[in-house]
Amino acid sequence: MVRGILLLLSVAIAAGLTQGVGRAEEEENVIRLGMIGLDTSHVIAFTSYLNNPKNKTGCRVVAGFPGGSPDFPASANRVDKFTEQLREQHGLEIVDSIEALCEKVDGIMLESVDGRPHLDQAKIAIASGKPLWIDKPVADDLADVIELFRLAKEKNVPCWSSSAMRFGEGVSGARSNEALGRIVSCDVFGSSSWAEKHPSLYLYGIHAVEPLFTVMGPGCETVRRVKTDGVDMAIGVWKGDRIGTFRDLRKGKTDFKTIIYGEKSMATGKSSGYAPLLVEIVRFFKTGKPPVSAEETIEIYAFMSAADESAAHGGTAVSIAETISKASSR
Repeated sequence: MVRGILLLLSVAIAAGLTQGVGRAEEEENVIRLGMIGLDTSHVIAFTSYLNNPKNKTGCRVVAGFPGGSPDFPASANRVDKFTEQLREQHGLEIVDSIEALCEKVDGIMLESVDGRPHLDQAKIAIASGKPLWIDKPVADDLADVIELFRLAKEKNVPCWSSSAMRFGEGVSGARSNEALGRIVSCDVFGSSSWAEKHPSLYLYGIHAVEPLFTVMGPGCETVRRVKTDGVDMAIGVWKGDRIGTFRDLRKGKTDFKTIIYGEKSMATGKSSGYAPLLVEIVRFFKTGKPPVSAEETIEIYAFMSAADESAAHGGTAVSIAETISKASSR
C-alpha cells in the first residue's frame, strides 16, 4: 500500500517537473515585446490580445516607455491612465527611457499617438537593431516618413506600419481575388475629423486611405481634392486610368467602408477589428518579414500629403512622384 502511494507520488512529481520544464522552455521561446508611447487605447487592446494565453501568439509585451506629448491632449490626458493599467493589470515593467526598453526586448512597437516624435523615437529603436512596428501615423510629415524608412533600410532593420483596416474582411487579398478579376476602381469612406497638429488625413483618414491602397495597389499618379461643407473627397488616378476615391461625408453618417469594383464583379469590404492586424504583427516578429513594403507606405502618405496640397490650391491635380521628390530633398 505504502509502496503504491510512493509510486503515485513519484509519478506526480515527475509529471510536475516535466510540465515545469515545458513551461520554462515556452517562456524561453516567447518573443518579448516593448512598447514606446503608452498614450493610446491601442496599447491596452494590443497587450490584452498578445499576452492572452488562449491566443497562443508566442509573443508577450513585457515592458513599456510611457513617452507622452504635453501639448497634445489625446496624449497628455491618457498616458498616465494607460501606463498604470499596463503596470497593474498586465504586469509590464515601466522604464524611463527608450534605450532601457530596447535592452529588455526582442521587438519594438512604436505606439505614440502623436506622430511628431516618431522619427526621433524610431532612431533610437532602429539603432538597437530590433525589428520595429509603427502604429499610425508613421510620422507627422512625409519627409520624416521617408527618412524613417531610409534609416531602417540603412541599418537593415525590419520595419513596417499599417492601419488595421488593411486587413479587413474583403479588403485583404482583394488584388488577388479571382472572383473580382482585375481591380478597376475603389471607393473608400472614412473621416478626416481628427487632424490635430498633423496633415488632415494622417491621424484618422489613414484608416480609409490604407484599404484604398490595399485594393488598388501602388502606382497612384495624381490626386485632387474637393471640399465642401458636406463632403470632403480626394480623387486619385492610378496607372492604367484607374480611379480610387476617399470620401468623408462630413454632414452624413460616417462609416469605414470599402467598395471594390473588379472586371468580373463588385464587393464591399469592412473592418474586422484588431485581430487580423495583430496576427500579421506576430508573424512579422517571428519572421522579420514586413507584409507591407516601405515604398507602398510612403506612397500612401504622399497621397495624403498631396491631397492637402490640392485642397490648398483649389482642387488642382498634384503629382505623387513630385510630392515624394520634394519631401525627399528636404
